[in-house]
Amino acid sequence: MHKLTNKEISMKNISWDNLRSAYQVALSGTLSAAGEELGVNHATVLRHINRLEEAIETKLFIRHQRGYRLTEAGQMLLDEMPKLSGQVNHLLQKISNSESSLKGDLIISTVSDFALTLNPLLKKFQSAYPQLRIQIIATDDRVPLVSGEAHVALRIAPIIDEPDLIAHHLKDLNMQLWASREYVKSYGQPQSVDELSSHRWVLPNGKKRNIPSIKKLAANIAPEQIIYQSNSFRDIHSAIIEGMGIGPVSSEVPNIDRDLVAINFPLDKTPESAMWFVYHRDLKENQRIKAFLTFIKDNINLSLPPSTQL
Repeated sequence: MHKLTNKEISMKNISWDNLRSAYQVALSGTLSAAGEELGVNHATVLRHINRLEEAIETKLFIRHQRGYRLTEAGQMLLDEMPKLSGQVNHLLQKISNSESSLKGDLIISTVSDFALTLNPLLKKFQSAYPQLRIQIIATDDRVPLVSGEAHVALRIAPIIDEPDLIAHHLKDLNMQLWASREYVKSYGQPQSVDELSSHRWVLPNGKKRNIPSIKKLAANIAPEQIIYQSNSFRDIHSAIIEGMGIGPVSSEVPNIDRDLVAINFPLDKTPESAMWFVYHRDLKENQRIKAFLTFIKDNINLSLPPSTQL
């Protein structure tokens, strides 16, 4: 293991205040004049200089009755400090502009079932802001926004209640049972709870089985009648289209599929989940997030798939 030298250790003790004070003394020539310029007393300026010289193990000034004369190292500080100060100011400006700029990266976390549905919206959004680069994290796991891994999350949950997050409600989500016309022609439709196990079923598994209406439905179906399962609602939707059985999908999604039939057997119509636009409160002034929020609110009335809380 590399062993730090004394100089490497002491370099950790250098602060920006120490550098500013030393530079101002180099310009002004005395502690009092430097302190007046910096708005601190001369003792503070002296303490900053002593700490800096101790940290770098190098004398920057020769003290004399009239003030402070620069050593060769001090002259180097005087020559180089404006460049360093300019670089720091440039960095701070870039950091500040990153919040107000409508260019650069926008990282969006969203549920895996929604990622493909989101792309037409993102194409339209990116066309409006061509200097934005969009990155998608498609996952059924919760991406912690406090980590900075994503700027925005489109989450599906009954409610968002985290003190560090700002959540905008976008849309309530419900599900409907569907089957293909081919299936209904062959097997009919369930008319009562007693008839559920006489049908073939396509249901989600894993965490998505815990969605309240699906959990209630599955409790009334014999396990052998669940002939297809997937943790993706896109797979469920596809299997229903193929006529493999009856299954739940967002009441909006299948409208584009003319061969699908809504099954009249009722599911609980109370909204059990919602789509939320979520971001960390520290990013509330970020212009990219503001622009995306305005856009998504104006365009959210496209199909949204159901999922579990993320």
